[in-house]
Amino acid sequence: GILPPKEKPKDEIEEMVLHLQKEAEVKPYERMTLEELKEAEDDFDETDRKAIEKYRQQRLQEWKCLQRRQKYGELREICGEQYVKEVTNAPEDVWVIIHLYRSSMPMCLLVNEHLSLLARKFPEVKFLKAIVNSCIQNYHDRCLPTILVYKTGEIKGRFIGVAECGGMYLKVEELEWKLAELGAIETDLEENPKKDIINMMTLSDNLPTISNTDRSVVPS
Repeated sequence: GILPPKEKPKDEIEEMVLHLQKEAEVKPYERMTLEELKEAEDDFDETDRKAIEKYRQQRLQEWKCLQRRQKYGELREICGEQYVKEVTNAPEDVWVIIHLYRSSMPMCLLVNEHLSLLARKFPEVKFLKAIVNSCIQNYHDRCLPTILVYKTGEIKGRFIGVAECGGMYLKVEELEWKLAELGAIETDLEENPKKDIINMMTLSDNLPTISNTDRSVVPS
């Protein structure tokens, strides 16, 4: 207590003043929730009330948008009778991904597991599944799994059969990339998870073939 208090550097004081000025520019209602705005409405003048109403509508619109974006979040089961309502007549700004499957096929069960994970990761997208017989009679097993991607009531993409869906060892990241390529989801993956495999396949296709004559001089 003997030494005088240390003075704050000039730039630090200026920064603090600017911060206080900026805080003063923010209207008190801009820090309030919708409930707090309603309770304190009588404390503001007419000019503020108009601004508050505009601000309230803006906050309400943001809240509705957030609710709409987060209203899915799971892989839901539907039947054929619900197809038009849930898929074709879905809101125009919503992507719909539906998996037609048969529970006796291991690949279909794998796709359902992956879609369940993606549904939680991308709650703004509607993920659905339906037993194929409830939608299409006599659908051939070689066409399963079938993944259909809809937007504005139209099919924007389809993956039919094991090969198109990604193969028996399909990883969730590979399926995510496929859906992102169609624009159905906004992935945080930076590159195709199958890129290395594709490059190896391309490399093997470009390797020179060994003829029977060449084989005769290859040491055993």
